[in-house]
Amino acid sequence: MITVGIIANPASGKDIRRLVAHGSVFDNDEKVSIVRRVLLGLEAVGVQRVLIMPDRYGIGLKALDTLKLSIEAGLMAMPTTFMPADSQRAAGLMAEQGVRAIVTLGGDGTNRLVAKSCGDVPLMPISTGTNNVFPLMIEATTAGLAAGLVACGKAGPAVAHAPRIDVFRGGASPGAPPDDIALIDAVVYDERFVASRAIWDASKLCEVLLTRAEPGNIGLSSIGAHLLGGDYPPGHGLFLRVGPEGRPVRAPIAPGLIQTVHVAEYRAIAPGDELLVRHERPCVLAFDGERELELRANASALLRLNPLGPRVIDPRRAVEVAARAGAFYTNFG
Repeated sequence: MITVGIIANPASGKDIRRLVAHGSVFDNDEKVSIVRRVLLGLEAVGVQRVLIMPDRYGIGLKALDTLKLSIEAGLMAMPTTFMPADSQRAAGLMAEQGVRAIVTLGGDGTNRLVAKSCGDVPLMPISTGTNNVFPLMIEATTAGLAAGLVACGKAGPAVAHAPRIDVFRGGASPGAPPDDIALIDAVVYDERFVASRAIWDASKLCEVLLTRAEPGNIGLSSIGAHLLGGDYPPGHGLFLRVGPEGRPVRAPIAPGLIQTVHVAEYRAIAPGDELLVRHERPCVLAFDGERELELRANASALLRLNPLGPRVIDPRRAVEVAARAGAFYTNFG
């Protein structure tokens, strides 16, 4: 059966940056509506089965309630903790059960967890988080159509790898998988503890490795974008060292939170390049805007730019490819 997964994170768009910045709140009732529209888009292009991650709020159940579908759709059977790790576990189980695409509702952090377990299954990420550089601000109906077209084999050219940062604690062994990953940014942050996780104080930034720095982004990637205006080699990442002697750059490091960052050094990072992190003081490594890994003084970590990160669907390209092939005026099946 042609199967698609849906992972909707009820906690996305609700972190502490609503208090320290001005991030918008993505209401879970709106997420229910988004999932409904995704389901209708999937049904319209020939998807036969949909697996939905169970969650504390019941987004999947509420989306299915009173919705008349001709396809099989329901919650997947899985143990739940109602913690962020559920998204990662659900992605792995969906991949094992043969889904051909996964639609995600969340921000950079949610998609990072999904990307850790989804393997080669392409993602259709819909923005409902705080920092939304990786996911797209897109109408859910279109996202559902695009994910369904890819799952049904009608829009293969619309899928491409996104880069990621592979993180190795203490260094990398040949052939060893990374200990963690980041999709947009990996940051050395001048704090001792993970604590409330989110980053909102630019004065504590030490080093920043970005997979992308397009103008118009929100979050730490905006620092690189405002520094260079997107003028760096295509397919490369960007390394920034922050210091008081550096060039002052104003950037929105969170929604509504525009701060000055002093960039003392920057350089383009080619695919496969590595960055060794070691500081004399204890620090924290943050991935995609959230503190994750505490490092003791003089402990090390290796960051590597990997061009073969998660496969991602370009929804407009998917619809274009299918339309040019006549998919919307022939019978699906």
